[in-house]
Amino acid sequence: MMPLDLRSVRRALAGLAVLALVATRPALAVELRVTAPEPLAGDLRAASLTQTVLDEGDTTPQDLVAAAQADYRRVLAVLYEQGYFDAEVHVRIDGREASRVDTLRPPGRVDVIEIAVTPGPGFTFSEARIAPLPPATVPAPGFAAGERAGTGILREAAEAGVDSWRQVGHAKAAVTGQEIVADHRARTVAARFAIAPGPRLTFARARIAPESADSKVRPERIRAIAGIPEGEVYDPEDIEKAERRLRRTGAFRSAVVSEDDAIGPGQTLGTEIAVEDAKPRRFGVGAEISTVEGLRLTGFWLHRNAFGGAERLRFDAEVAGIGGQTGGIDYALGVSLTRPAFRHPDAQLIFSAQLERADEPNHVTDFLRVGVGVERIVSERLTLNAATAFRLARSEDTFGTREFRHLLLSGAAIWDNRDSSSDPRSGTFAEVEVLPFIGFSGSASGVKTTADLRGYRSLGDRLVVAGRVQLGSVVGSSIAATPPDFLFYSGGGGTVRGQGYQSLGVGTAPNKTGGRSFAALSTELRADLSGNFGAVAFVDYGYVAASSSFNGGAWHGGAGIGVRYKTGIGPIRADLAVPITGSGNSVSLYVGIGQAF
Repeated sequence: MMPLDLRSVRRALAGLAVLALVATRPALAVELRVTAPEPLAGDLRAASLTQTVLDEGDTTPQDLVAAAQADYRRVLAVLYEQGYFDAEVHVRIDGREASRVDTLRPPGRVDVIEIAVTPGPGFTFSEARIAPLPPATVPAPGFAAGERAGTGILREAAEAGVDSWRQVGHAKAAVTGQEIVADHRARTVAARFAIAPGPRLTFARARIAPESADSKVRPERIRAIAGIPEGEVYDPEDIEKAERRLRRTGAFRSAVVSEDDAIGPGQTLGTEIAVEDAKPRRFGVGAEISTVEGLRLTGFWLHRNAFGGAERLRFDAEVAGIGGQTGGIDYALGVSLTRPAFRHPDAQLIFSAQLERADEPNHVTDFLRVGVGVERIVSERLTLNAATAFRLARSEDTFGTREFRHLLLSGAAIWDNRDSSSDPRSGTFAEVEVLPFIGFSGSASGVKTTADLRGYRSLGDRLVVAGRVQLGSVVGSSIAATPPDFLFYSGGGGTVRGQGYQSLGVGTAPNKTGGRSFAALSTELRADLSGNFGAVAFVDYGYVAASSSFNGGAWHGGAGIGVRYKTGIGPIRADLAVPITGSGNSVSLYVGIGQAF
């Protein structure tokens, strides 16, 4: 063994200490300065590759030099986009022009990178012409003599010209010539575009892509769902609709409809449908709890392609009122079968059956409902429903034990342009349903009408105000002759938080019933806090009357505060509410997923 040299050990330890100091020393901060008028300076910083590199924490001199040199092109792109064609641009690295720095031999360190821009005057159009265009077509807004010129509006004008021809069936329209001349002395741009419309085309029969031949959905059903209108004049919206219809079924993980590059025989345009099947089966569970209504558990099982035609077979189960103050425990079982593309690509046929027991504070109702209906998706915002069903019910309430037999004929319209269904910040939602019920074997007839109207508006980046109005009315049958679960109550998580579940009706216990007219008003102020947390303040009011005309009823109200925690499936909701009318002083807790409305 060699003798140990203490001096060598000390030198080695000192060297390790120096290395450790260098390794743990914080990276030098690099500053990016942008010198230009606002708001141009903000646009330049957003486009800067140097800013991107710094945001990623990279301060390596070689990378910074390369990014700074690339910023010349990015800065010019921003300037040309906004019509500055005679600007003076400098990108400097510690005072030295970046273009003169050798990226292979960068400086040892970089402290300041500066983007300095003198934009000069903006250019305007001396001439703006695009031809030919379809009759009554107006060029893109801003593409006109005297307007501000820029590469952005030039690009938009050319694209809009081509799209205008595509909208009227000329699928292969294209820009075949362009002449753009900048006069730096006059600060003007003369722009001329020539378009070749090509022939007007009709759709050929859609093909299934070879890679989609193994789809479990039959080819003829894929074509029917896509709804490409064979023989009709080409419309690009039909391509987009076809993709939306295929995705909407849930049977496909992806769906793409492509136009052929070449024109087919007889001035036709071929299309190819490529789909990838989603996993056929899915299940889910959910839970919601409140101190008044107790625990509610839900579950479902779904088959997305039950019979090879993208039919959705779904089973639902629910148990509610566990540990609550809402009577007893409620049970529900349901099954539905939905067939898409029923006589129209945007219509679907729905068979359904439901067996339910509702053990409510003022009645116990068991019923079986079997029906069939059609849903028509008019647009991405508007949906119409029509259905007929047979309903057999048995109820126990203040009027004794009764049986009801009804034929139900329902019609509904749903409007939804919210930006999100689980956490909306803007838009409106409206659902209106008219339900005539025709009695036989001694049951009375009548009409039940309900409406649910909601609106949302952002107040800045952090605040949202939300409002809801609910209305309902039963005409044609008396309270005693109407199924008790068709009548209206107020109170609880779905109407007035802070008031007891179905605490407002007509009359008093033990003779209390629901009313024949109903209204509820709710408003919330929602605030985003730090991170994923949010807060809510709310006020709810409800009204129930014995008459169908809203006369002679009573109001009650509740208010409270809540917290929200945002997740990928919607915010987790927890609300505390107290009554603001009546003599009660209880506090109710409501927990669930998604906003209250």
